[in-house]
Amino acid sequence: MGKEIAKEHIYPPLKNLFDPLTIESKKVATVVLMLNSPEEEILAKACEAIYKFALKGEENKTTLLELGAVEPLTKLLTHEDKIVRRNATMIFGIMASNNDVKKLLRELDVMNSVIAQLAPEEEVVIHEFASLCLANMSAEYTSKVQIFEHGGLEPLIRLLSSPDPDVKKNSIECIYNLVQDFKCRATLPELNAIPPILELFKSEYPIIQLLALKTLGVITNDKASRAMLRDNQGMDHLIKILEAKELNDLHIEALSVIANCLEDMDTMVQIQQTGGLKKLLVFAENSTIPDIQKNAAKAITKAAYEPENRKFFHEQEVEKCLITLLGSESDGTKIAASQAISVMCENSASKEFFNHQGIPQLVQLLKSDNEEVREAAALALANLTTCNPTNANAAAEADGIDPLVNILSSKRDGAVANAATVLTNMAMQEALRVSIQSRDIMHALIGPLHSANMVVQSKAALTIAATACDAEARAELRNSGGLEPLIELLRSKNDEVRRHASWAVMVCAGDELMAAELSRLGALEILEEINLSVTRKNKFSEVAYNKLLNNHLSLKYSQTGYLSSSNIISDGFYDYGRISPGTKLWPLKDLCLQEPNDLRTILLVNSKSDVSPPPSTEDKSSEVGYGRSISSSSSLRRASKEKASAGFGSPTEEKSEPASGRNTAVSRSAAKEKGSRKSKGKKEEEKQKEEEEVTVVLKWAGEGNQDKEWSPPTDPDFCAYVYEVTKSILPITNIREQIEALAKYVAEKMGGKIPKDKLQDFSWELHISELKFQLKSNVVPIGQIKKGIFYHRALLFKALADRIGISCSLVRGEYGRAWNEVKLMNESQKGLIGGLPPPEEYVVDLMFHPGVLMKLKTKEADRYRFL
Repeated sequence: MGKEIAKEHIYPPLKNLFDPLTIESKKVATVVLMLNSPEEEILAKACEAIYKFALKGEENKTTLLELGAVEPLTKLLTHEDKIVRRNATMIFGIMASNNDVKKLLRELDVMNSVIAQLAPEEEVVIHEFASLCLANMSAEYTSKVQIFEHGGLEPLIRLLSSPDPDVKKNSIECIYNLVQDFKCRATLPELNAIPPILELFKSEYPIIQLLALKTLGVITNDKASRAMLRDNQGMDHLIKILEAKELNDLHIEALSVIANCLEDMDTMVQIQQTGGLKKLLVFAENSTIPDIQKNAAKAITKAAYEPENRKFFHEQEVEKCLITLLGSESDGTKIAASQAISVMCENSASKEFFNHQGIPQLVQLLKSDNEEVREAAALALANLTTCNPTNANAAAEADGIDPLVNILSSKRDGAVANAATVLTNMAMQEALRVSIQSRDIMHALIGPLHSANMVVQSKAALTIAATACDAEARAELRNSGGLEPLIELLRSKNDEVRRHASWAVMVCAGDELMAAELSRLGALEILEEINLSVTRKNKFSEVAYNKLLNNHLSLKYSQTGYLSSSNIISDGFYDYGRISPGTKLWPLKDLCLQEPNDLRTILLVNSKSDVSPPPSTEDKSSEVGYGRSISSSSSLRRASKEKASAGFGSPTEEKSEPASGRNTAVSRSAAKEKGSRKSKGKKEEEKQKEEEEVTVVLKWAGEGNQDKEWSPPTDPDFCAYVYEVTKSILPITNIREQIEALAKYVAEKMGGKIPKDKLQDFSWELHISELKFQLKSNVVPIGQIKKGIFYHRALLFKALADRIGISCSLVRGEYGRAWNEVKLMNESQKGLIGGLPPPEEYVVDLMFHPGVLMKLKTKEADRYRFL
């Protein structure tokens, strides 16, 4: 004891020295608090304890996050002590698998500190867990961006050569995640990443080999990476993997990489020269593993996008291989083989090969329960039948029409679009079109027309354009309710949809009933709006609009100021005057019910003898219905054309039937008018009677029973005109004499010859105003005008000429001018060698010298047409 006392006196204790204290903590919260200690030993032991705690499960990681351990740990990543830094890195490698921890780490911006742990001088353990942390973090897009921006890609590539397999695995996994982003992928060739990735094939760990293949599968989507892979003999490595049966778990991914590389022509040549392509085809055909067959077919598909590759594949008889794959039990293989066929048939020789084989198998796939299989098979048939009637026939002979029509109700847009394309290709042949129409095709297309997918809309409209080529098909489309969605597609912002919809409307407007229905549903207005736009209009929209206008001549004449010889004026036509494009033309009924005003008089052409249908006049109404004037005038038009082509002979057979028809149509309405000319007293009496008729008609139209159907005002005078010209002018055998006689007749009914110097004294305005007041309407029947100038006479001439088959046009000029143009053969040049010369155009004088024909583009004709 004494010695001890003496020793204490020799070595006195320091006052500021704390005696060592050993603490055993059983609470993780206490250890978390120790992370703020300034002592390295305590920090190292605390980190070690937290690492072991976090390693036990996800719940512990969440607990550490809630206790606030993450933030002090981030500070330890840059600690001076290697052990503390190592332990902190190990913790983050484990905890970064937790999503909430990832989110907090991104907010704390620790990526730069973690990447710094990848430095070459750091220990392998630090490399392992730092790369593990980055691999976990890189699974999310935001973290990928941060890793790339902080330069993490280069040290990760360097670590692919690490001797430690865990470091390699973590590094390649992180790189695989990063290259999903295009920017990261584009920088790999600059960093020379391909050689170290290829070295990973030599690893004894399958997971590392698999990740290397997956990474190559992504980066070889870029041309530069494919070139680098080729330059580093990457294809040899891949073929060796395919040849090694013990590496069958890698074959699927290896085929995926080869598929990408085959898009490159130089790689294609290289694999040809080494015999690798033949190995690939044999491998694809003989393998029993569905995924391998599928990826082999995908490789062929990608390679076949190049014309030279398609040619080589055809020489290697790849078609046989693909047909074999169509019979696979795997739906994925069937899909891949169908897609390969759809690309290979771009080669004409391959398309001919499938004439005999392949199409029946594809038709069978159309009946599959798998929607993707049906879509792929329809795509292959769509490409096979495009511009190939033989293949279209083969598909029909294999009973392909019914399943194709059924696919139109599929939920997959691609399947519907492909099936519609095949049906369109088939419909190019009349026999197949009839067969398609018998399958209720129009009803089946209603769904695709309502689709929100623009490709489906476009293909459906095109199918309608191909199949609605006859009246029955168009009627079926109308009855199925297909016109409304078709017209709605005209409003599409997609150029192809709008073009195909216009095409379909153009086809549907081929008959009068459909044209009238399309106009009623607003197609005319929509097409007019489209054609006013320089960017939205197309050739089909213009033709469709003109077709509809030809069935709405009132609007056509108001907008264009021109009616051709083929535009036959029928009952109900009215001349509203000139309107600008985009302006609405009021319906005739609305115009008739308006009170008279100072606006231009509306001229009406109507040969119906009765407006209201009382029982006593029912027979008359049926005789002079709207359809009569059209049919009779069209037959007379044919007779007129025959006379024009055959000279001025005596076509008695052609004229007799129309003439009798017209006499029947107008005999009753014209009898009174003919008899009224016998005496002046009778004429006055008849005129009074006509005025009473008009008054009754207008009263009925405006104030009569609302239950009766509205009809335009009658025009008994015009009916008489039609009767008279039919009887007196139609029998004339010489066309020129017919035109001259009709011109004189029109001038006589419109006030006679008017000398040029007396034109100002011709009081036609007062006469028209009196008629408007008398009729209490702006609409005046053309036959009631007894004093008319240019545009009155030109309209009457055209209306009467159309009734007796004289071919003429109606042209509107400026300042109330209008005129008629006719074409006549020059008799003096008949019999010349080389056939008949083209007909000459003339303007018909109806004012100054009625009946005179003036050659078009002469001074005389110009003075008549223009002021």
